[in-house]
Amino acid sequence: MQPTADLFAADDAARAPAIEALAPGAIVWRGGAASCSADLLADLQQVLGAAPFRHLVTPGGFRMSVAMTNCGALGWVSDTRGYRYDAIDPDSDRAWPAMPPSFVDLAARAAAQAGYPGFRPDACLVNRYEPGARLSLHQDRNERDFRAPIVSVSLGLPAVFLFGGGQRSDPTTRVLLRHGDVAIWGGPSRLRYHGVLALKDGEHAATGRCRINLTFRCAA
Repeated sequence: MQPTADLFAADDAARAPAIEALAPGAIVWRGGAASCSADLLADLQQVLGAAPFRHLVTPGGFRMSVAMTNCGALGWVSDTRGYRYDAIDPDSDRAWPAMPPSFVDLAARAAAQAGYPGFRPDACLVNRYEPGARLSLHQDRNERDFRAPIVSVSLGLPAVFLFGGGQRSDPTTRVLLRHGDVAIWGGPSRLRYHGVLALKDGEHAATGRCRINLTFRCAA
């Protein structure tokens, strides 16, 4: 039996923010985004009005199961030409919508929790996971400077985050991420492989039958 939206909401609200070590240079800030999650989701609607979710195609021609969009000066895109950042949304031929102040503020506070002060992301990838959607193990390597961390915010349904090593074949740690949790990795962990297992069905009071993931990066 799937947990109800009310049970999810009550469980999320009961948690106090806490820091959990993940690896050198990497932490999970448990509940770090819970108090501002309503603002994040409200501001996300403005982003989606200008740049709706879409399913990108990999360079190999496969449709991604995760729907995505972007906000900020740069957006991450994928098609048969490869993976890259671009200042223009290929669906609209316009600049990506600006990153909401609530996004920028949370990203900076989360990075500081992990020991990366002064973080100012120029790209936010927004992923929507519906039941069955997953993200295979990969590295974030399209950024020009690896000194800045990755900040990843989970909203809505819980998901199992896979955090591996420097090689795809390295063992992975399974980390349950719930509504309001923030994973941050940088420094010696910046290029670790990571992914998300297929999302289990359920419903959350904040997002309905999906998980929203905000991933902040310094791309330029």
